[in-house]
Amino acid sequence: MKDTKQQWFKDAKYGLFVHWGLYCILAGEYKGIKTDRIAEWIENNLDIPVEEYRKLAEQFNPTQFDADEFVRRAKEDWGMQYIVLTSKHHEGFAMYDSKVSDYNVVKATPYGKDILMQLRKACDKHGMRLGIYYSQAQDWDDPNGYMMHKDNSHKDFQKYFDEKCKPQVKELLENYGPLCLIWFDTPMGITVEQTKDLIHLVKSIQPDCLLSGRTGNHMGDYMTTGDNFLPRLPFDGDWELPATVNDTWGYNKFDTNWKSPDTIIQLLLKIVSRGGNYLLNVGPTAEGIVPPACVEVLNEVGKYVKANAEAIFGSRSVGIYPYDVPGIELTHKPHKLYVHVLSPRIRIELLNVGNKFKSAYLVGDHRPLEFRAERTCEGDGMVEVSLPDELKTAKNYCVCLETEEEEPVFESIKG
Repeated sequence: MKDTKQQWFKDAKYGLFVHWGLYCILAGEYKGIKTDRIAEWIENNLDIPVEEYRKLAEQFNPTQFDADEFVRRAKEDWGMQYIVLTSKHHEGFAMYDSKVSDYNVVKATPYGKDILMQLRKACDKHGMRLGIYYSQAQDWDDPNGYMMHKDNSHKDFQKYFDEKCKPQVKELLENYGPLCLIWFDTPMGITVEQTKDLIHLVKSIQPDCLLSGRTGNHMGDYMTTGDNFLPRLPFDGDWELPATVNDTWGYNKFDTNWKSPDTIIQLLLKIVSRGGNYLLNVGPTAEGIVPPACVEVLNEVGKYVKANAEAIFGSRSVGIYPYDVPGIELTHKPHKLYVHVLSPRIRIELLNVGNKFKSAYLVGDHRPLEFRAERTCEGDGMVEVSLPDELKTAKNYCVCLETEEEEPVFESIKG
């Protein structure tokens, strides 16, 4: 079982992933060919020559990027608790002022400004935790970096590891303030010894910096799921699910398959109820803005998150409730069972709950609600909450049931 031993991570529940790099310029298309894969992998999937791909840096000028507004929105409008930026994705391009490689946003682009430092200052101003993504094994620009779907047998990976990966990780840790985590990704053939070396480097400079589950050889500080893959059952220990609002991570002008706010809310609550954190991604455009359709979705989700923050942040896994009730998700804190109601219903009914209940209230405004707890004629525990008329046709609200017991008491189904 993974245990970060860091309360902030256990309580955070909802973070913002930011996939941003040169791939946003291509936006899913190269020389008239559209990628049918995730946009940030376009260099690999469409076999773009390195010398051609490098020229994209000459076009990168996101003059509409406003780090202060970006962080303010993530915290105040969307309710996120931490931000993770791709400091260097598989393309090998650094979104900060790297002294190790001039292939970076300050030295190689007309923009000439340090994206990561801007976010660092904005996060400090708004009290937001900042983490970074770093591709430790794949680097499609470095001749010795790994490249998925290609022959890596001739490469001297140790040379890349010693001369680019570790020096860049070191400068990130030393120059960009306290990092809440480093989101390492796609370890591929990285060895146990190389992984240990990387972990030692990180912890020797910032002992409290967490390492993602993809650090390599299952040696991260917490479990990272597959992209957009939700564990069916509660997972013991600390874990995080990285996910997209549409079907890609980096910006793709053709991908308008945005999930609805209701879908995102339900996924968030499923993840939280099973003990995890939801790291939800945005892919800014080449101009430096989050697509307006994506903003609209996150704004709506943010309304629910802010109104029901009590029932989300700092909550714990409820364990396994024996029934799958459409339109209902459960979270909990000591002596409180939260019932998230995501579709209209005349009243709230939960079967096979054996707690002794003390009170019920609407989380949004702490309005008391009438309830009754009894045994059904089949002998099962049951609690029923009466709803005022205006809630009988409503969705996306939360009710708290206060219990004498610290934990939920769920009864098994008996035939």
